[in-house]
Amino acid sequence: MKYFLNTLLFVLLTTAAFAQYETVTKTKRPSIPGTFLVDLGINRALNQVDSTWKQGFWGSRTVNVYYQYPIRFGRSKFSFNPGVGLSMERWKFTNGAMLIDTLGTTGNNLIEQYNLLSPRLAYGTEISTKKSMLVTNYLEMPLEFRFDTKPEDIARSFNVAIGGRIGVRLNSFTKVKYKQDDETIKVKDKRSLGLNDFRYGIYTRVGIGGFSWFAFYNLSEMFASGKGPHGRDINSLTLGISVNGF
Repeated sequence: MKYFLNTLLFVLLTTAAFAQYETVTKTKRPSIPGTFLVDLGINRALNQVDSTWKQGFWGSRTVNVYYQYPIRFGRSKFSFNPGVGLSMERWKFTNGAMLIDTLGTTGNNLIEQYNLLSPRLAYGTEISTKKSMLVTNYLEMPLEFRFDTKPEDIARSFNVAIGGRIGVRLNSFTKVKYKQDDETIKVKDKRSLGLNDFRYGIYTRVGIGGFSWFAFYNLSEMFASGKGPHGRDINSLTLGISVNGF
């Protein structure tokens, strides 16, 4: 319920901000190839029933930056938009837990298995955790089909897009801030953390002109099989706004 109310507040605030935007002069599309798109969103882990996964609402966020090249179908209102860019995700854990390799087992073999546990297991029992975060960065290729009511005047056009994204993980790391003996210490631990190297998902976008709302559902599991918290398969959902630099 709290997540629903926070999401509703997020949508209402962004809608109110866009309602104040007015264009007095008719804007023509610049004669440069392609467009730049920036997504700002909030993340939510799905299929996660473990009580240790307690994420912050505003701290669990996504910033995507894409370049897209629209290919219009003749003189129709439809286009195909391939692109490439970066997806940068942050997952903030409000209970101070961090991903720690606990070495699970498959048959007689030891495998990586990362569970959300107290940083005291890694950095000592005398610490006080201030902040804990998981960071993942991906190189992605979005592919979308888009409908514009006014393709010759994108700045005033209502648009709907649906598509998919495939990506490869560039890096991932945990960031922990804790206090020990009156000294504040920050630690960044860069490793695979049991995450999948590749991911894919579907998304939709609806908006007017250069502003829109989007939803992205990650079809692939966040962690490799058996390597996530308690071996569970975790998918993710991202909701947010997009700004298109047409």
